Formats: sequence, C-alpha cells, structure tokens
Amino acid sequence: MKYLIVGLGNIGLEYEETRHNIGFKVLDALARASNAVFEENRHGAVAVARCKGRALVLLKPGTFMNNSGRAVNYWIQKEKVELARLLIVCDDLALPFGTVRLRAGGSEGGHNGLKSVTDWLGSQAYARLRVGIGDHFRRGGQVDHVLGRWTPDEERYLPAGVTLCEEIVTSFIFAGAERTMSLYNGKRFATGEESRDPA
Repeated sequence: MKYLIVGLGNIGLEYEETRHNIGFKVLDALARASNAVFEENRHGAVAVARCKGRALVLLKPGTFMNNSGRAVNYWIQKEKVELARLLIVCDDLALPFGTVRLRAGGSEGGHNGLKSVTDWLGSQAYARLRVGIGDHFRRGGQVDHVLGRWTPDEERYLPAGVTLCEEIVTSFIFAGAERTMSLYNGKRFATGEESRDPA
C-alpha cells in the first residue's frame, strides 16, 4: 500500500517558522522519524519512507500555498496513489491554537491551499488534517497572522502538537480516516490563550 502525505506551506527561509508552514513542520518530523531525507524534485521536496509495510511518499510542495494543488496532482498521478490514501496537513484559522481536526473530505473552509488541491484534483474527497492557529488578530490582520511567526507561548507547545499530528498520520495509515477521527478529534495539545496576540 502506498500513501501520499502532503504538508502545505510556502518555500523560503522567510516563511520557515510561520504559522502557515505547520504542514512543512509536521512532514519534517515524519521524515526524521523514518530516517528519510527530502530531496528537491519536480514541484517540491519529496522523501520516501516505509512504515510497517506501508510506503509513504512525503511531499512538501514547492509551488507556494496558493498553487499547492499542482504539486499534489502531479505526485498522486506519478505515484499512482488512490485518493483515499491522500492526506493533507495544513493550518486552520477557524480552530483555536492547540486543536487538531481530521476530516475525510468536505469544504476547504476558505483555505487557499486546500482550494487549489480541490481545483486540481476535481474532488473534495480527500482527507485533511487541520492544525489550529487561532483567529486572534486585529481587523484586517489575517494575512499578518497567518504569515507571522509563532509567539513564545505557542512555541512551547508546538513540539507536542507536532507529535500529536505524527500519531494521527500513523493512525490514518493503519486504522483509516473514520476510526482516526473518532480517536483523535477533540484532543488538544495546548490550553489557554497561547494564540492570542498582544493588543
């Protein structure tokens, strides 16, 4: 069995530690856990890992967030991965920081990266793991919040968040989306006001 696990983000050092790049951060952790190494390839950086007999193609698109679907579409076809074995990891403004949520399909929730994936695949029937980054920003400050760096309080909890995401990805691979949703949706890796930016 082969799975395509995609972390959404933007390439470039200026975006490396921003909230929008949580997908890249989770993919880096998955690669380290499997001693896999990312190599620059067509439309992104790719690492190949194995997990108890499953082949994992880990993809960090190099097409920038708003055109993520181009890379996903290329690699899902190249690797001949079924749509049911595709998982996208991304940030989510609508979820409080410290919250994660897996869905087997559905709307893009205003996320430009997911919208691009849907447009290129012609389907919403793919799993997505959303990591909450909160919506505590001033009016008109959405872009600055999404592309901003984590606060010191958020950084304290990020390792726990990344570890939880790794567990969810592993569960998705071996138990499937529905079972994983029932096991993990509602779990938190942080509490309180860690995502609140100063007024």
